[in-house]
Amino acid sequence: MAEVASYLGQHNGLFISLVVLVSLLIGSFLNVLVYRLPKMMEREWQQEYQAYFQPDASAAASATANTTTPERFNLAVPRSACPKCNTPIAARDNIPVISWLLLKGRCRHCKTPISSRYPAVEALTAVMSGLVAWQYGFGMLALVLIFFTWGLIALSFIDIDTMLLPDSLTLPLLWLALVFSLTDSALVNSSQAIIGAAAGYLSLWLVYWGFKLLTGKEGMGYGDFKLLAIFGALLGWQQLPLIILLSSVVGAVIGASMLAIQGRDKATPIPFGPYIAAAGFIALLWGEQLTNAYLNYLGPY
Repeated sequence: MAEVASYLGQHNGLFISLVVLVSLLIGSFLNVLVYRLPKMMEREWQQEYQAYFQPDASAAASATANTTTPERFNLAVPRSACPKCNTPIAARDNIPVISWLLLKGRCRHCKTPISSRYPAVEALTAVMSGLVAWQYGFGMLALVLIFFTWGLIALSFIDIDTMLLPDSLTLPLLWLALVFSLTDSALVNSSQAIIGAAAGYLSLWLVYWGFKLLTGKEGMGYGDFKLLAIFGALLGWQQLPLIILLSSVVGAVIGASMLAIQGRDKATPIPFGPYIAAAGFIALLWGEQLTNAYLNYLGPY
């Protein structure tokens, strides 16, 4: 194992290639995660609601479930299938990006169009993970940051679809970042990570309550606070102003474009998580360079 690690450390191109290939497969799994996790959460909420507010109906449903085989729905079951003809997707049709191109974006059986977002997520996962591998080289830091990158992609697309940033993803990533800060491979020490996590959470928390007190409306969700706290734990509080600035600018530009192009109402909520994730990823790769360039632009004044 040590020899393999040493070889990958000396041949960064090979490491990047392996990361890209593995990340293509992970991207396929992320498509499943993005689609199924919100549905799993919704089912759990419904069960909890019935158990609390309709205990008699919940007991009857449990009795029925004991006599019949309930439909299982999780990240592994049932198998992925065409939503139109319900034909399970064969392994040959589930090769990341390549299968979609060979099938010309259609189901092999019923020719129903398959969304181009599936190969896009797979390709995006491979490209972003490859950038991390290229920037940091083989090592524990790169492997951990690649894992975080996968989590950011999943969170971003779930937020786009449902306006949710699930605790089942944000909290483990936050704790992992804090625990990772105890190692020598981390970008910041544990003290900086704790301060960064607290500063990331509280900065958006203050904005949230300030906006709510002024307008009576909620400008963002608590998942956004936790997402910024993750970056604070990974990068320290020093990078938070850059992330907030970048995410605000990108969010404002894209939000205004969506309003103009799609004719959306100004009151239409727009997920902010993807912008935080994108800004945080940029800071993860080039935050120090961007900050130094900005300070040099300001000059000695």
